[in-house]
Amino acid sequence: MRVMALDIGEVRVGVAVSDPGERVASPVCVLPASEVLAGAKPFRRVLEDWEPELLVCGLPRTLAGEEGPQAARIRKAAARISRACDIPHVFADERLSSAEAKRSLREKGLSEREMRGKVDMIAASLFLQSWLDERARS
Repeated sequence: MRVMALDIGEVRVGVAVSDPGERVASPVCVLPASEVLAGAKPFRRVLEDWEPELLVCGLPRTLAGEEGPQAARIRKAAARISRACDIPHVFADERLSSAEAKRSLREKGLSEREMRGKVDMIAASLFLQSWLDERARS
């Protein structure tokens, strides 16, 4: 089964997918949040290209493991996206995924400006990989 991760931000949504064997997560793209929430053509095209059977949406948590202040907004947006594309969704802890994505891109020599369009999809691939690894262990 192919799984698609969504790192839902206020401005952008990072997209990553798993291979059909659910072993490896790969970053795909970053789309404007307004297009994803509206089910616009670019997002529908990504869904058609990858044909996911499940959406894994990043849920912001505090370092203590509690839901962060943005969690309610993310839950609402994820439900809306899931309903619109008729694909079930689950949540994954996205704690520190953006910081880890930035660190990784910085190590590759990218500037803050060059990182802007990449951080969200890298973060999505990081929390998707963690989710896949956890699922394989259980």
